[in-house]
Amino acid sequence: ALVHARVQADGVDYEVDPSLAGETVTLWWGLFDHELYVEHGEQRFGPFGPIGAPIPLHRYRAFKRSALDERISRIEALAERLGLPRAALEGREPLSLATSAPPSVPFVDPDVFRELRYPTVIAAKLAISDYLGKPLAKLGDEDRDYIDALLKDSLDRRTIITCVRGYFRDRAKASQEG
Repeated sequence: ALVHARVQADGVDYEVDPSLAGETVTLWWGLFDHELYVEHGEQRFGPFGPIGAPIPLHRYRAFKRSALDERISRIEALAERLGLPRAALEGREPLSLATSAPPSVPFVDPDVFRELRYPTVIAAKLAISDYLGKPLAKLGDEDRDYIDALLKDSLDRRTIITCVRGYFRDRAKASQEG
């Protein structure tokens, strides 16, 4: 078992030589010293520094690192292992890690996301209904026949909306004039 010998003076603990445990000693320290000297018999021991006491003015102790500081250190170590420049971590320089183009597979269908064409006639009719702001069932027979004929020719989004817009604009002008 490890034996500790501690002395307390003015509320400050000092850990002294373990051979002095249980002995009566004389304490020596200077006017401006923070170290303690211990005398036992004819022999002097020391200097012993304070433990758990306030830090003396002429001494400095490193601050305890926060969780953020620890995280920053881990990121910096990882960046160093990867070979990232410091400027890339700070956002001052664009990060260019890729030395070759990533593998790519071209689309087989030119309209994979259904941006150019309607997938079905029903989807096209729903879009026309949304554009007109009313159900197609409320349209006249002539208007529905025009839409059906248009959808037999093409499901292209731009063509359909352009033709429907022109057809109904012309019909509105004709009804206002006549």
